[in-house]
Amino acid sequence: MTITQVISPHLPYLRRFARALCGSQEAGDAYVVASLEALVQDQNLFRTDLQPRVALYHLFLAIWSKVPLNSMTTRPFEGIRALENLTPRSRQAFLLTAVESFSADDAARVMGVDRAEFDKLLNQANGEIAEQVATDVLIIEDEAIIALDLEALVESLGHRVVDVARTHKEAVEMARKHKPGLVLADIQLADGSSGLEAVNEILETFEVPVIFVTAYPERLLTGAKPEPAFLITKPFQSTTLKAVISQALFFDQKSRKAEAA
Repeated sequence: MTITQVISPHLPYLRRFARALCGSQEAGDAYVVASLEALVQDQNLFRTDLQPRVALYHLFLAIWSKVPLNSMTTRPFEGIRALENLTPRSRQAFLLTAVESFSADDAARVMGVDRAEFDKLLNQANGEIAEQVATDVLIIEDEAIIALDLEALVESLGHRVVDVARTHKEAVEMARKHKPGLVLADIQLADGSSGLEAVNEILETFEVPVIFVTAYPERLLTGAKPEPAFLITKPFQSTTLKAVISQALFFDQKSRKAEAA
């Protein structure tokens, strides 16, 4: 199989990544073309010790990083506002995982760093995004200790917890009162009610990104509509939840910008 055949299925996704990284389709496509031209000149640039998609993105970032302007923190950017102030390396880490769905290990290989350095860059991105899209958060959780952990984690990212609901009724009432920008919800609540039903009722009133944090993910991943876009299984890792919060707010902002266009 030729290199062309190997990389062809991945090129549309590379163009998507390039556009998000560079801030415009024109700039992104230019770097994709430059990467392909470099590959034509020297096929040894394509690392055969990596999976093809990892190797292709690795090549792209090597070409992109050679331009001094791309290493600057402040640079022309026409893309999503939440990304424009991210430092270049943290932006790469976030996009590779949040948009391109690389595992952390593969994303580290793409960037040519070890896992510890990658985790540091991703945490930096989460913090930088939170500064750009800080919002009010409603927590729907009946276990007091978990609710306190969630509250501390959310506030460490710069967001504000407006309330903590323990039942379906409280959740709906608090959501209508505060109109939060993000909801973190369990699905089994103190009075035996359903957090999922509470969220569905909230969404009938206004749109808000929701992250389910539950010990019973199988109750949500049934194939029935709607399935949650963001789901964290208890017990959760704080780094994982921080990353998902950033993703949820990033994609919500991206969607709202597209609707306004």
